[in-house]
Amino acid sequence: MTKNHSMQIGDLRFLIAEDDEFQRHWLNVMLRKLGAHHIAEAENGRVALAMLQDRHASVDISFVDLNMPDMDGIELVRHLANSDSQTAIVLTSALGSALLFSVETMSKAYGVHLLGTFEKPATPEVLQNLIAQYQPPQVRQDRVKKALPVFTLQEIRDGIRAGQFEPFFQPKVELATGKVKAVEAFVRWRHPRYGLVTPPAFIPILEASGHMEDLTWAVIERAIAACRAWHDQGLMLAVSINLSATSLAEPGLAEKILAYIAQHGIEPQYLTIEITELMAMTDVPVCLENLARLRMKGFGLSIDDYGTAHSNVQQLLRIPFLDLKIDRSFVAGASQNKQMHIALSSCLELAKKLHRNSVAVGVETREDWDLLRDLGCTYAQGFYIAKPMERAAVPGWIDEWTQFF
Repeated sequence: MTKNHSMQIGDLRFLIAEDDEFQRHWLNVMLRKLGAHHIAEAENGRVALAMLQDRHASVDISFVDLNMPDMDGIELVRHLANSDSQTAIVLTSALGSALLFSVETMSKAYGVHLLGTFEKPATPEVLQNLIAQYQPPQVRQDRVKKALPVFTLQEIRDGIRAGQFEPFFQPKVELATGKVKAVEAFVRWRHPRYGLVTPPAFIPILEASGHMEDLTWAVIERAIAACRAWHDQGLMLAVSINLSATSLAEPGLAEKILAYIAQHGIEPQYLTIEITELMAMTDVPVCLENLARLRMKGFGLSIDDYGTAHSNVQQLLRIPFLDLKIDRSFVAGASQNKQMHIALSSCLELAKKLHRNSVAVGVETREDWDLLRDLGCTYAQGFYIAKPMERAAVPGWIDEWTQFF
C-alpha cells in the first residue's frame, strides 16, 4: 500500500458491528495495520444503529456481521436504508456465501452504499480492496447529479435531427487469443451544452413516447459507416447493434438493414443484431419472422442480458441466435463470489451445450478475465478491456491492445 493510500485510510472513520469479541479484535488489528486510526466497535446491530444515528459522530465505513443478537445485520441494513446515514457498508458472515449473496442483493435493492462482502475470516488484502472502493458521500451525490440532466421529448428529437447522436464502440475480445473480433455500438448524445450524455437521459423518454425508431436507424446507419471505414483500413471488425422492441416488430426489417449495408459494401456477417432476453421471449409473429430472416440473410444474432428475464431453453431455441451474452450481474466479481461463480459457470455451460458463442459483459478486473478464460467463455467485453470509445479512436486502441498481448 502506498503512503498516500495509508494517509487516506488514516482519515477514514470505521465501525465494526460484530458480536464475537475475538472477531472484533482481529478486524480492529488488521485495520490499524492498514493505517486506520479511528475505529469504533459495537457488539450488536442495535448499538451500531445508535452510533450511526448520532449526529455528532460520523462513520465512513461500517463492517456489519449478519448474525448478531438483539438486532442482526440484516435488520440493521433495513434501518440504515430508511435513515439519513451516509455510511458505506461491508457485509461479513461465517454462515456461507449463499447467505451473503442474498443479503448483498437485498442491500442493493434497499439502496444502501454497499462496498462489498467477505466470508470470515478477513484478510488484509480483502479489506484493502474493499476500502479502496470507498467514495465520500458528496462525491457520490455529485456523480449522480452530473449524470441526470432532464430533457423534453422535443429537445431529444431536435438533437436527432441535428445529427448530435452518434455511436461509441466497446471492443469485444476473444478470450483464447486476445484478438479484437468485434465492437458493440452504444449511443451517445453529443449535447452542445452538457457534453456527452448517456442513454438513461433519453432512451426511456423515446421509448415511452413511441419515437425510438428515428434514433435506432440513425445509430445503425452511422455504425455501418464506421464499419466500412475500419474495413478500408484493413480492420475487419464486426459491429453489434442493439435493436429496440418496436424496431423488431417493423415489417421488412431485414430488407431495410440489407439496404443500409449494401450502400456501404458490407457483408451481413459483419453486422450482429442484439436483442434482450426479454425480447427473445416474444410470441409476436412479425418479430419471429424478422429474426429468422435476419439469420437467413447472414446477419449475426445475439441475445443480450441473459440471466435477467427468467427464460427457459425452449423459449431461447425459437430464436436462431449465435451469441449468448451473459449479463454483468453474473460476471463482475464472480472470481470473488462463489454463488456468482456457480451461476456464471451454468450460463457458460448452457452456451457450450447449445454450440453457441458466449459473451461475458461487465469484465472489470484481471481476476474476472482469468476466470472467464479458464471456464471457456468465448468473448469478453467490459471496462477491464476498454470503455466505449469514438469511432476514430478504435484503430489506435487496437494497436495498443495488440502490443499488450
